[in-house]
Amino acid sequence: MADQQGTDGMTITLNGRQTAVSGHDSLPLLHVLREVLGLKGTRFGCGQGTCGACTVIVDGKAVTSCDLPLEAVRGKRIETVECLTAAGATHPLAEAVLACQAAQCGYCLPGILMAAKALLDREPDAPDARIREALDDNLCRCGAHLRILRAVRLASETMTAAKDR
Repeated sequence: MADQQGTDGMTITLNGRQTAVSGHDSLPLLHVLREVLGLKGTRFGCGQGTCGACTVIVDGKAVTSCDLPLEAVRGKRIETVECLTAAGATHPLAEAVLACQAAQCGYCLPGILMAAKALLDREPDAPDARIREALDDNLCRCGAHLRILRAVRLASETMTAAKDR
């Protein structure tokens, strides 16, 4: 049996706050977020990193957390969907989803929002083709794709207008 390394005293920056975590190096980040830290917004989907339900942002990049070992995020900045309503402020993406009625069942939405946020953080005025490309790996079984795309476009316009003020 392989020796399992434990991660003791590891620190990550989670939604802007220094957070100490511990567990086996190979423990998926998704498990740590949901079961150890109690952040239930990130969802388990396929468990293989192919559906996008568990997408979070690590150092500015959208990644699936179900297949990302804890050791891989040592010292990194991680954002989960909970950051969209942190400190009493609502991110333009969350506001746009509500305004466009873009959520149906909502199961996939946290991953979609984080993929969209990663894009808009880098490219607030992303063209529609880039938005579609950024969301391509996120599956939505309800068929809310067009409303989701409209919501991301609205958030992009809101963020660009705020930046130009």
